[in-house]
Amino acid sequence: MLDLDPEKLPQHVAIIMDGNGRWAKRRGLPRFYGHREGVKTAKRIITKACEIPIPVLTLYAFSRENWNRPAREVAALMDLLRAYLREELPVMLEKGIRFRVIGERERFPEDIQALIRDCEEKTASGTRMTLVLALSYGGRAEIARAARLISQAVKAGDLEPEEVTPEVFRNYLYTADLPDPDLLIRTSGEQRISNFLLYQCAYTEFYFTPVLWPDFSEEEFLKALKEYQGRERRFGRV
Repeated sequence: MLDLDPEKLPQHVAIIMDGNGRWAKRRGLPRFYGHREGVKTAKRIITKACEIPIPVLTLYAFSRENWNRPAREVAALMDLLRAYLREELPVMLEKGIRFRVIGERERFPEDIQALIRDCEEKTASGTRMTLVLALSYGGRAEIARAARLISQAVKAGDLEPEEVTPEVFRNYLYTADLPDPDLLIRTSGEQRISNFLLYQCAYTEFYFTPVLWPDFSEEEFLKALKEYQGRERRFGRV
Protein backbone atom coordinates (compact mmCIF):
# COMPACT_ATOMS: atom_id res chain seq x y z
CA MET A 1 0.00 0.00 0.00
CA LEU A 2 1.32 3.40 -0.96
CA ASP A 3 2.14 5.71 1.93
CA LEU A 4 -0.02 8.82 1.82
CA ASP A 5 0.69 12.04 3.66
CA PRO A 6 -2.39 12.60 5.86
CA GLU A 7 -1.68 16.34 5.77
CA LYS A 8 -1.96 16.47 1.96
CA LEU A 9 -5.08 14.44 1.35
CA PRO A 10 -7.66 15.97 -1.01
CA GLN A 11 -10.81 17.13 0.74
CA HIS A 12 -12.96 16.33 -2.27
CA VAL A 13 -12.31 13.74 -4.96
CA ALA A 14 -14.54 13.53 -8.03
CA ILE A 15 -14.49 10.55 -10.38
CA ILE A 16 -15.76 10.09 -13.93
CA MET A 17 -16.35 6.34 -13.96
CA ASP A 18 -15.74 5.59 -17.63
CA GLY A 19 -15.18 2.38 -19.57
CA ASN A 20 -17.90 -0.05 -18.46
CA GLY A 21 -19.15 -0.62 -21.99
CA ARG A 22 -15.68 -1.15 -23.43
CA TRP A 23 -14.84 -3.53 -20.59
CA ALA A 24 -17.82 -5.68 -21.52
CA LYS A 25 -17.21 -5.44 -25.27
CA ARG A 26 -13.61 -6.66 -24.92
CA ARG A 27 -14.99 -9.76 -23.22
CA GLY A 28 -17.76 -10.33 -25.75
CA LEU A 29 -20.42 -9.50 -23.16
CA PRO A 30 -23.48 -7.20 -23.27
CA ARG A 31 -22.86 -3.69 -21.93
CA PHE A 32 -25.00 -4.45 -18.87
CA TYR A 33 -22.29 -6.73 -17.53
CA GLY A 34 -19.83 -3.85 -17.64
CA HIS A 35 -22.21 -1.61 -15.72
CA ARG A 36 -22.76 -4.34 -13.13
CA GLU A 37 -19.02 -4.73 -12.63
CA GLY A 38 -18.72 -0.95 -12.48
CA VAL A 39 -21.08 -0.88 -9.50
CA LYS A 40 -18.86 -3.39 -7.71
CA THR A 41 -15.85 -1.16 -8.36
CA ALA A 42 -17.73 1.88 -7.07
CA LYS A 43 -18.51 0.05 -3.82
CA ARG A 44 -14.82 -0.83 -3.35
CA ILE A 45 -13.62 2.71 -4.02
CA ILE A 46 -16.26 4.21 -1.71
CA THR A 47 -15.12 1.86 1.05
CA LYS A 48 -11.47 2.78 0.52
CA ALA A 49 -12.24 6.51 0.41
CA CYS A 50 -14.15 6.17 3.66
CA GLU A 51 -11.25 4.32 5.29
CA ILE A 52 -8.61 6.90 4.34
CA PRO A 53 -10.78 9.06 4.86
CA ILE A 54 -11.63 11.39 1.98
CA PRO A 55 -14.23 13.86 3.33
CA VAL A 56 -16.17 14.17 0.05
CA LEU A 57 -16.37 11.72 -2.86
CA THR A 58 -18.44 12.57 -5.93
CA LEU A 59 -19.15 9.93 -8.57
CA TYR A 60 -20.45 10.78 -12.03
CA ALA A 61 -22.97 7.95 -12.21
CA PHE A 62 -25.45 9.05 -14.91
CA SER A 63 -25.29 12.15 -17.11
CA ARG A 64 -28.15 14.06 -18.73
CA GLU A 65 -26.87 12.75 -22.06
CA ASN A 66 -27.14 9.15 -20.86
CA TRP A 67 -30.91 9.36 -21.25
CA ASN A 68 -30.22 9.17 -25.02
CA ARG A 69 -28.81 5.66 -24.75
CA PRO A 70 -30.94 2.70 -25.94
CA ALA A 71 -34.05 2.26 -23.80
CA ARG A 72 -33.01 -1.25 -22.81
CA GLU A 73 -29.66 -0.02 -21.47
CA VAL A 74 -31.29 2.86 -19.59
CA ALA A 75 -33.78 0.45 -18.00
CA ALA A 76 -30.92 -1.81 -16.90
CA LEU A 77 -29.11 1.17 -15.38
CA MET A 78 -32.27 2.14 -13.49
CA ASP A 79 -32.49 -1.39 -12.07
CA LEU A 80 -28.87 -1.19 -10.94
CA LEU A 81 -29.53 2.17 -9.29
CA ARG A 82 -32.59 0.81 -7.45
CA ALA A 83 -30.61 -2.16 -6.19
CA TYR A 84 -27.71 0.01 -5.11
CA LEU A 85 -29.87 2.42 -3.12
CA ARG A 86 -31.69 -0.41 -1.36
CA GLU A 87 -28.62 -2.52 -0.61
CA GLU A 88 -26.18 0.21 0.36
CA LEU A 89 -28.34 2.23 2.76
CA PRO A 90 -27.50 -0.07 5.74
CA VAL A 91 -23.82 0.06 4.73
CA MET A 92 -23.82 3.87 4.60
CA LEU A 93 -25.52 4.06 7.99
CA GLU A 94 -22.98 1.67 9.49
CA LYS A 95 -20.01 3.57 8.07
CA GLY A 96 -21.31 7.05 8.86
CA ILE A 97 -21.60 8.10 5.23
CA ARG A 98 -23.85 11.01 4.34
CA PHE A 99 -25.50 10.42 0.97
CA ARG A 100 -26.34 13.16 -1.52
CA VAL A 101 -27.59 13.36 -5.10
CA ILE A 102 -26.96 16.24 -7.50
CA GLY A 103 -28.73 16.57 -10.83
CA GLU A 104 -32.23 16.52 -12.24
CA ARG A 105 -33.67 13.86 -9.96
CA GLU A 106 -37.19 14.72 -11.10
CA ARG A 107 -36.47 12.92 -14.38
CA PHE A 108 -36.20 9.58 -12.61
CA PRO A 109 -39.15 7.26 -11.94
CA GLU A 110 -41.04 8.07 -8.75
CA ASP A 111 -39.84 4.98 -6.92
CA ILE A 112 -36.20 5.93 -7.51
CA GLN A 113 -36.88 9.49 -6.36
CA ALA A 114 -38.39 8.05 -3.18
CA LEU A 115 -35.36 5.81 -2.63
CA ILE A 116 -33.04 8.80 -3.07
CA ARG A 117 -35.01 10.86 -0.55
CA ASP A 118 -34.99 7.98 1.91
CA CYS A 119 -31.23 7.52 1.66
CA GLU A 120 -30.57 11.24 1.99
CA GLU A 121 -32.83 11.65 4.99
CA LYS A 122 -31.64 8.58 6.88
CA THR A 123 -27.93 9.31 6.34
CA ALA A 124 -28.13 13.06 6.95
CA SER A 125 -26.25 12.80 10.25
CA GLY A 126 -23.31 10.87 8.77
CA THR A 127 -19.98 12.54 9.56
CA ARG A 128 -17.35 10.11 8.28
CA MET A 129 -17.70 11.01 4.60
CA THR A 130 -20.12 12.61 2.17
CA LEU A 131 -20.88 10.48 -0.87
CA VAL A 132 -22.35 12.42 -3.78
CA LEU A 133 -23.87 10.71 -6.81
CA ALA A 134 -24.28 12.88 -9.89
CA LEU A 135 -27.46 11.56 -11.50
CA SER A 136 -29.04 13.03 -14.62
CA TYR A 137 -26.36 15.66 -14.12
CA GLY A 138 -24.85 18.14 -16.55
CA GLY A 139 -22.50 21.00 -15.69
CA ARG A 140 -23.96 23.46 -18.19
CA ALA A 141 -27.50 22.67 -17.02
CA GLU A 142 -26.41 23.25 -13.42
CA ILE A 143 -24.95 26.65 -14.33
CA ALA A 144 -28.10 27.58 -16.27
CA ARG A 145 -30.22 26.51 -13.28
CA ALA A 146 -28.15 28.72 -10.97
CA ALA A 147 -28.59 31.64 -13.37
CA ARG A 148 -32.35 31.15 -13.35
CA LEU A 149 -32.47 31.05 -9.55
CA ILE A 150 -30.38 34.20 -9.32
CA SER A 151 -32.62 35.93 -11.88
CA GLN A 152 -35.65 35.03 -9.79
CA ALA A 153 -33.97 36.37 -6.65
CA VAL A 154 -33.13 39.64 -8.40
CA LYS A 155 -36.65 39.92 -9.79
CA ALA A 156 -38.09 39.36 -6.31
CA GLY A 157 -35.87 42.07 -4.89
CA ASP A 158 -33.91 39.66 -2.68
CA LEU A 159 -30.66 40.24 -4.56
CA GLU A 160 -29.11 43.17 -6.37
CA PRO A 161 -27.36 42.54 -9.72
CA GLU A 162 -24.11 44.03 -8.44
CA GLU A 163 -24.16 41.52 -5.57
CA VAL A 164 -23.77 38.60 -7.95
CA THR A 165 -20.13 37.69 -7.35
CA PRO A 166 -18.51 34.30 -8.06
CA GLU A 167 -18.98 33.48 -4.38
CA VAL A 168 -22.68 34.34 -4.48
CA PHE A 169 -23.13 32.45 -7.75
CA ARG A 170 -21.59 29.38 -6.13
CA ASN A 171 -24.32 29.44 -3.47
CA TYR A 172 -26.89 28.61 -6.16
CA LEU A 173 -25.14 25.45 -7.35
CA TYR A 174 -26.05 21.91 -6.27
CA THR A 175 -22.74 21.77 -4.41
CA ALA A 176 -23.12 25.04 -2.51
CA ASP A 177 -22.32 23.43 0.85
CA LEU A 178 -19.42 21.32 -0.41
CA PRO A 179 -15.78 22.18 -1.16
CA ASP A 180 -14.74 22.26 -4.80
CA PRO A 181 -12.99 19.09 -6.00
CA ASP A 182 -9.27 19.04 -5.33
CA LEU A 183 -8.79 16.04 -7.60
CA LEU A 184 -10.79 14.73 -10.55
CA ILE A 185 -10.05 11.20 -11.76
CA ARG A 186 -11.20 9.88 -15.12
CA THR A 187 -10.75 6.27 -16.11
CA SER A 188 -10.62 4.58 -19.56
CA GLY A 189 -8.03 6.85 -21.19
CA GLU A 190 -10.36 9.67 -22.26
CA GLN A 191 -8.92 13.09 -21.40
CA ARG A 192 -11.92 15.37 -21.06
CA ILE A 193 -14.37 16.22 -18.27
CA SER A 194 -17.57 15.66 -20.25
CA ASN A 195 -19.73 18.41 -18.79
CA PHE A 196 -18.93 17.40 -15.19
CA LEU A 197 -18.68 20.02 -12.42
CA LEU A 198 -17.64 22.71 -14.88
CA TYR A 199 -17.89 25.61 -12.45
CA GLN A 200 -16.40 23.72 -9.52
CA CYS A 201 -13.32 22.44 -11.36
CA ALA A 202 -11.68 25.81 -11.99
CA TYR A 203 -8.59 24.83 -9.95
CA THR A 204 -9.03 21.07 -9.77
CA GLU A 205 -6.10 18.74 -10.45
CA PHE A 206 -6.89 16.21 -13.20
CA TYR A 207 -5.72 12.62 -13.24
CA PHE A 208 -6.35 10.49 -16.33
CA THR A 209 -5.73 6.75 -16.40
CA PRO A 210 -6.17 4.22 -19.23
CA VAL A 211 -7.60 1.68 -16.77
CA LEU A 212 -11.25 0.90 -17.50
CA TRP A 213 -13.55 1.58 -14.55
CA PRO A 214 -14.39 -2.08 -13.72
CA ASP A 215 -10.63 -2.71 -13.42
CA PHE A 216 -9.93 0.40 -11.32
CA SER A 217 -8.67 -1.10 -8.07
CA GLU A 218 -8.04 0.36 -4.64
CA GLU A 219 -4.34 0.37 -5.56
CA GLU A 220 -5.07 2.48 -8.66
CA PHE A 221 -7.07 4.86 -6.48
CA LEU A 222 -4.16 5.20 -4.05
CA LYS A 223 -1.82 5.75 -7.00
CA ALA A 224 -3.95 8.70 -8.12
CA LEU A 225 -3.96 10.16 -4.61
CA LYS A 226 -0.18 9.72 -4.38
CA GLU A 227 0.37 11.59 -7.65
CA TYR A 228 -1.95 14.35 -6.45
CA GLN A 229 0.16 14.75 -3.32
CA GLY A 230 3.21 15.35 -5.49
CA ARG A 231 1.68 18.30 -7.33
CA GLU A 232 2.14 21.94 -6.38
CA ARG A 233 -1.10 23.86 -6.19
CA ARG A 234 -0.65 27.64 -6.46
CA PHE A 235 -4.19 28.83 -7.37
CA GLY A 236 -2.73 31.60 -9.51
CA ARG A 237 -0.16 32.64 -6.92
CA VAL A 238 3.62 32.43 -7.34
